[in-house]
Amino acid sequence: MNKQNEIITGAMRTFETHGFRGIGVDAVLAPSGASTRTLYKHFGSRDGLVLAVLEQRHQAFMDRLAAAPNGGVGGLFDALSVWLEEFGASGCMLLRAHGEYAGSNVEIVACVRRQKNEFLVEFARRIEQALGRKDDTLTLQVWLLFEGATAAASVMGPQVVGPAKDASEALLAWACSE
Repeated sequence: MNKQNEIITGAMRTFETHGFRGIGVDAVLAPSGASTRTLYKHFGSRDGLVLAVLEQRHQAFMDRLAAAPNGGVGGLFDALSVWLEEFGASGCMLLRAHGEYAGSNVEIVACVRRQKNEFLVEFARRIEQALGRKDDTLTLQVWLLFEGATAAASVMGPQVVGPAKDASEALLAWACSE
């Protein structure tokens, strides 16, 4: 692993545990053993590192979805269950970043919005594939179930994903019968 990836990986774990803005640069860099100078060399700033972490996290999840054996709508929830078991159920890192940087860094906020829109497009693609037609309302409903399950898992545990999946499949079945 190169130094840039080491920094991103270590920072990701640190941000996951401590948040983005409530922890000093030295603590963020400690897992990788990198210096502040190395941070600036690779990322330009602490916020540049946050952007790199968000990009890597989002891409890792999107890759996980693409590789999931169940490519349908239920596969989204299956991938979330596996992800939560692997990385822990601490809520959505992207939404936490959005909350911490809203009003102070438009680039990070825009990054999160773009990533969430990308994710919504993936939901729309899978729903269109299942129904044979677009359904923007159903897409939003299923996406909200997913996002809600992600948030609720941080309080109730990963077992909340199953009922959210069941609800999404019921909505999809209802839409198919229309």
